[in-house]
Amino acid sequence: MLSLNRREEEFDSKLDWDNFLEQREEIIFNLVNRIDVAKTEADLQSYASENMKSIRANQALEAKEVSSFQERQNQEQELARLRRQAAKEEYENERKELLAGRENYLNSLAQGRAGEAAAIARQGQKVMLKKSSARRSEEERIRQKQAALRGTDTQRPAYSGATTAEEGGSGLIKGLKKVKTPEPEKPYDPFGGMVPNKRDYYTLRDYYPSSYLDPIRQDTRMLAGGYDLQEYYSRTMLEAFAGLGCFVDEEVPMREANSFNIMKPIATQGAVLAAGSGEGSA
Repeated sequence: MLSLNRREEEFDSKLDWDNFLEQREEIIFNLVNRIDVAKTEADLQSYASENMKSIRANQALEAKEVSSFQERQNQEQELARLRRQAAKEEYENERKELLAGRENYLNSLAQGRAGEAAAIARQGQKVMLKKSSARRSEEERIRQKQAALRGTDTQRPAYSGATTAEEGGSGLIKGLKKVKTPEPEKPYDPFGGMVPNKRDYYTLRDYYPSSYLDPIRQDTRMLAGGYDLQEYYSRTMLEAFAGLGCFVDEEVPMREANSFNIMKPIATQGAVLAAGSGEGSA
């Protein structure tokens, strides 16, 4: 049964995956109970010969998952050992720091004056709090590092099977995805297929004679303000020829047909009402 190693991501839907699992259990049941053994083995051999590429790919992927799982288990065991060791070292360090703090406190009291006892006690407590805060910060840093290590390699390996349209020809398994050959990527077009400065009905010239526009060419006040005659020419010509893209002989019949379809039910309803009123008067 090593040949029936399909994965859930190879199927079109969850229902197809469940049907495959049920079919595999049925095949196992037939082989164990000696039901249609010859036909079942023939189907399995035919399927294995036609899908050898995907079977080997799934076997390699499964072996990789097992290896990754074992590696994660080893990492977790090592992290657990390090945590136990760190906890033991932390306990020993706290005990040593506590003993050292008490010894320093007693030495300070023995060497100081009688009125300095309260100040010495506060100073000792402040030092202990500072050490405790630094220790907690270091513990949090180690904890975050261990969590990051545990999160490494937790993702399931991506499926890279070799299911193709030619495979699965025996028809033993239904619902497999069809792998489509990706289309070659087209070169990037920043204009989305539009050709800049393309004009279908006219050619823009650099100069058009005009008694109104000619003086502007020499008027430095208007040119300094940003007035561009070429932009004016482009906009004027575009507005003049924009209507040439509308074909009236194609739009009018469509508009008349639509209006006829709208008026037809109204006329039919009017005829029915007229016929009904005529029968009533008779």
